[in-house]
Amino acid sequence: MTERVNQYVLESRDFQQLLDALIKRGYQVLGPAVRDGAIVYDVVESLSDLPIGWTDEQETGRYRLRRRNDEALFGYVVGPQSWKKYLHPAEVRLLTAERSGRTFRILNNEPAPPRRAFLGVRACELAAIAVQDRVLEGDRYRDPIYAARREGIFIVAVNCTQAAPTCFCTSMGTGPRVRGAYDLALTELVGPGKHEFVIEAGSDAGAEVLAELAPSAASEALCREAEAAVERAASQIQRRLDTTGIRDLLYTNFDHLRWDNVAQRCLACANCTMVCPTCFCTTVEDVSDVTGTHAERWRKWDSCFSQNFSYIHGGSVRSSAKSRYRQWMTHKLASWIDQFGNSGCVGCGRCITWCPVGIDITEEVRAIRESPASSKESSHGKP
Repeated sequence: MTERVNQYVLESRDFQQLLDALIKRGYQVLGPAVRDGAIVYDVVESLSDLPIGWTDEQETGRYRLRRRNDEALFGYVVGPQSWKKYLHPAEVRLLTAERSGRTFRILNNEPAPPRRAFLGVRACELAAIAVQDRVLEGDRYRDPIYAARREGIFIVAVNCTQAAPTCFCTSMGTGPRVRGAYDLALTELVGPGKHEFVIEAGSDAGAEVLAELAPSAASEALCREAEAAVERAASQIQRRLDTTGIRDLLYTNFDHLRWDNVAQRCLACANCTMVCPTCFCTTVEDVSDVTGTHAERWRKWDSCFSQNFSYIHGGSVRSSAKSRYRQWMTHKLASWIDQFGNSGCVGCGRCITWCPVGIDITEEVRAIRESPASSKESSHGKP
């Protein structure tokens, strides 16, 4: 039987060796864990920290964990958190100002981030990291905070072998197979009497770790099984978002009646932007103590669903839920392309799952496409 080059098999009982190899190299390993009824990202030091035997059930406005009938380590899809939590965190202290008598000092005391390894990065999440790399590192204005946190990240990606009803990564070309910059990629195979991983290296650093694990080469049959598992996940995806001409579609339907329809349901709660792995909007807040001798400046996540987000002298530019939802979806799927050359959506489906009223971005695009606005309705053009 022939063997496929550069693909190996790692038994589940040996998975701790992978964690140990990363920790030994000085990485803080971050990966999936069960917390508060959800699968979130946290520090992982041992196999027992992982969500062994857990999966998630997702639909519009619904997320639940349930037990699987096996001991899969990555038998879930995606939870409410993304790796943005670590690369572009929700709160960052930009500076501290201190006054002592006649002296006044400004300190930049954001601690240096630890050396980190991300374990369990899905294909859509890998694509989302690439999007934020483009926005926060590769654009005209480079974010030094993001760049410092992004540098040296070791990525262990995981191919999806199951999909959630909210997934639409195939429409966005981002999954379920991982593509792009990763160090190691895993495909988990679980069955009667079998639990193993097909593993391959995507970088020199990954190859070095893989060599230390000394796995056996994967057989051609096992590689085909892994490929079939990923294809099976792709076949499970039912939601579709037709991206054909989507930029012009949204620009020419600025006054479509569908925006009124969605506004009647939208709570402007900003859940969709908080769980989105690519949204990057922030605000800056200054706080001080009661003595007037200590002040801090913080950068915090903000959202285009906040009325104050579009505030300029005289008031908010987008005072209605309609205008704010339209801004979010049009930016994500259309004007993002003008700004950065690609879509701001990776098809992870989080915005659908975590919307409390079940608004579905794929359905909103479909409704506009099936009944485009008249030229009179669309006369305002691009937002």
